[in-house]
Amino acid sequence: MAENKNFTIGITQGDINGIGYEVIIKSLSDNRIMEMCTPVVYGLSKVASYHKKYMELPDFSFQFTKSVEQLSTKRPNLINLYEEEVKLDLGTSTKIAGQMAERALYAAGRDLKNKLIDAVVTAPVNKSNIQSDKFVFPGHTEFFEHYFGGKEHPAMTLMVAENLRVGFVTNHMPIQKVSENITTELILQKLGILNHSLKQDFALSNPTIAVLALNPHCGDEGVLGAEEKEVIQPAVNQAFHNGINAIGPFSAEGFFASGAYTRFDAVLAMYYDQGMLPFKLLGKSGVNFTAGLPIVRTAPAHGTAYDIAGKNIADPQSMRNAIYLAVDILKNRAMNLV
Repeated sequence: MAENKNFTIGITQGDINGIGYEVIIKSLSDNRIMEMCTPVVYGLSKVASYHKKYMELPDFSFQFTKSVEQLSTKRPNLINLYEEEVKLDLGTSTKIAGQMAERALYAAGRDLKNKLIDAVVTAPVNKSNIQSDKFVFPGHTEFFEHYFGGKEHPAMTLMVAENLRVGFVTNHMPIQKVSENITTELILQKLGILNHSLKQDFALSNPTIAVLALNPHCGDEGVLGAEEKEVIQPAVNQAFHNGINAIGPFSAEGFFASGAYTRFDAVLAMYYDQGMLPFKLLGKSGVNFTAGLPIVRTAPAHGTAYDIAGKNIADPQSMRNAIYLAVDILKNRAMNLV
């Protein structure tokens, strides 16, 4: 892994019919990116050229290459993964788009595993069309956990926007299954991952973590549910005993509405929408970071946005922030803070 500021950051193309290439190209046209890292997109040269054309960026160009070992440090790079023509159908989910998104993920994953790049930033994929005999994951987090983590390194989604950080006990899961999957042991595991990441990846020496309740009004002494007393509170107590500054559980609505979240370094939500809804309302141009793994993976906190694909109106700031965060985390990890 690189020791100086010029980290090599791999960027996967995502769904070619979404806004992935638009936000990638807009981000990489910012010269500040080239000053802090060497970006390499895993994608398709003809598709990239098409997107660049409608965006009218005459001063922007990729260096097209076949290998991560032949990168330019003067301009953004693109490793062409497929020589044949690929049909674009902007704003539509297609099988070929899923196949190309999968190809980019595995190519970047291999190079990351072989330490040829330092981190990966993933453009949005369609969770349906990317499914295959090989790719059977609900999303990027589960893919990278399988590829790099396993039992030794369980992963956790951590949403980051300025000083707002929200982690999740359960992630991509039907709401009816949330309660049965939340255990004291799982909450303790996620608190451990979150606490370690705040120290290692965000350089916080003594972080504080707010833990949310599962039920409305923290269960109202068991009237609305017993998970708070029987599952969540014991986990918070044990975590505090283990040296983790975890406090809670807090009722989610009051916690965010009162601004209490500003007094903590991170928040642990019980399920996806509980944490993601306030995050997207309160956070600007957020980033999705996969915490808990030995590698660094970030992503913009938005989807394929088929409805605006090809219209040149997509905001690149979330993608740009994902690249910045990947570099910042690499720098913090290089300092061996934990």
